[in-house]
Amino acid sequence: MSTNTSAQLTNPYPYEPPANFLEIEVLNPEIHGFGSKRYIDYEIRMKTNLPIFRLKECTVRRRYRDFEWLRKELDRDSKVVVPDLPEKAWTRQLPFRKDEGLFQEDFIEERRKGLEKFINKISSHPLAQNERSLHVFLQEPSIDLDKYVPGKMKTVN
Repeated sequence: MSTNTSAQLTNPYPYEPPANFLEIEVLNPEIHGFGSKRYIDYEIRMKTNLPIFRLKECTVRRRYRDFEWLRKELDRDSKVVVPDLPEKAWTRQLPFRKDEGLFQEDFIEERRKGLEKFINKISSHPLAQNERSLHVFLQEPSIDLDKYVPGKMKTVN
């Protein structure tokens, strides 16, 4: 019969940074515009040490339609099973609502959580990490569809 002592159970290095990491947060939603031109964008904050990414830390702002673009690109070009985005919420866009519709705080927070779940699920897949669309989405200040060319990334040294 063996007994475990605390010395046997103690790890001499209780915490070591992970060898590779990719952390993405979706935060700070902001409402822009007035009337029918109102929209919400979200801050996307990324930190990584993965060699495939050119920038190791960056922050961009993205709208829901940018997430839709990323989903469509990954669905078309990659072998990754792309999860669904949070609902489009058509009924919240109807005129003559008695509330703020898309601009209600609880809806904005629910959507923010759903978008964060979506981007973290996608970006954790090794095949998706090689897709140019993911890199453009996470690291470019804006998504320029005139200059965007689908494809795979090459490892940056």
